Amino acid sequence: MTTIHHDAFTHRFSTEVDDQIAYVEYEPGAGSIAITHTIVPPEIGGRGIASELVRFALEYAREQGLKVDPQCSYAETWMRRHPEFESLRT
Repeated sequence: MTTIHHDAFTHRFSTEVDDQIAYVEYEPGAGSIAITHTIVPPEIGGRGIASELVRFALEYAREQGLKVDPQCSYAETWMRRHPEFESLRT
């Protein structure tokens, strides 16, 4: 498990692995967040980092009582594959 940080100012959940930054970017809304990008540099791809970031973002949304609009194709696919988070979908 990597250490993930939430930066509410930049609307990102991010982690650093091997000097590379990976992140999930979101836009806040009224009672919701829209996940707009999931970015993992190729140098650290294939390690499950994107999955950890999306899970962290969704757990954050759940804790905050927010709905999620997965506009990013990765987050959309991830949510479909993890039905335990479908109740968060807007």
